[in-house]
Amino acid sequence: MSGSDPKSVSKRPGRYSGAIGIGLAIALVVVLTGLLRVRAEMSSDTPTRLPLPVAVTTYTLQENYHREVSYLGLVTAGHKANLAFEIPGRIAVLNIRQGSPVKAGDIIAKLDDASLQARRRATAADLVQAQTELELAGLKAQRQRDLEATGAVSKEAFDETRLTARALEAQVESVNARLASIDIDLQKSQLVAQYDGVIADRYVYQGAVIDAGVPVVKLIETSAQEAHIGVAAARAGELEQGDSYTLVLRGEEITATLLTVRPDVDPVTRLATAVFALPQNTSALDGEPVYLKMREIENLQGGWLPISALLEGQRGVWTVLRLAASGDELRSVREVVEVIDLQGELAYVRGTLPADSRVISSGVHRVVPGTLVTVAEQR
Repeated sequence: MSGSDPKSVSKRPGRYSGAIGIGLAIALVVVLTGLLRVRAEMSSDTPTRLPLPVAVTTYTLQENYHREVSYLGLVTAGHKANLAFEIPGRIAVLNIRQGSPVKAGDIIAKLDDASLQARRRATAADLVQAQTELELAGLKAQRQRDLEATGAVSKEAFDETRLTARALEAQVESVNARLASIDIDLQKSQLVAQYDGVIADRYVYQGAVIDAGVPVVKLIETSAQEAHIGVAAARAGELEQGDSYTLVLRGEEITATLLTVRPDVDPVTRLATAVFALPQNTSALDGEPVYLKMREIENLQGGWLPISALLEGQRGVWTVLRLAASGDELRSVREVVEVIDLQGELAYVRGTLPADSRVISSGVHRVVPGTLVTVAEQR
């Protein structure tokens, strides 16, 4: 027993190590096979993705559309003028300043009328003298008429007295006319407001000597304001005198009555001028902008889409994504459109879109043509 074969003892470890190596090789093959199988499965076709939910709207084709247009105009005083004296003189009173309100009949300025008053007194005295001489001539002519019948006075003397009385009558009328002329000049020496308004400007000052017709102040009427608005000649014929229209002043809508449409076209703007009467309680400044709002029909075929449905393409071209049926599936298809008008959040477009197409209404930037989609909501 103690004398075992040394060769048999040395062969046992080699046999065990060989078995371990074979086991390791088999395990390695199994692992590699598994990895290859996993890799093959990963490299196989990707599973079908779920359709992308999108919001859609229907493109309804129509032959025309309504749009709101605005025409610009200006607030204008019913009356405004540079007031001046009709006679020359020195300004004695002028206490009105720019922005001062005046009423019709208020005296704005006065000329020094001392010379006119002196002339009037002298003329009034001439009138008294002429009237006295006329009265005397009338009495003398009456007495001579009675004497002429008896032959005590010659016919020639009577005719002379009678014609003298007629000449004095003419002289009285002449003096009356001169007196009336002086009274008119006295009235003209006062500059009177012809209507309610505001002094917009003052050109001269108290004490200045001016000629007739030299502007003294500028008066703008405040009680009757108008709006003068330029309207396209094609639309001017549609306006009816006396009808009410909507104007926009300082962002607020007001109702104004059309007074008239001028029968000419401005050579610069090529627009006809429509004149509207503003309500009495309107607070506006002369020359302030005002707008006329109107609705008109554009005979262009197209349809409305949300602005969010538009996607800007190359070279300024706009596109939309239409839903197209592909068997039981829906896919996005690109269509080219032209934007004709914008109103709020909507765009009026025309292009390659068929009538009654369903169009992706929002989120178009995350959808590419050919994407499988599903309808999330119908707008």
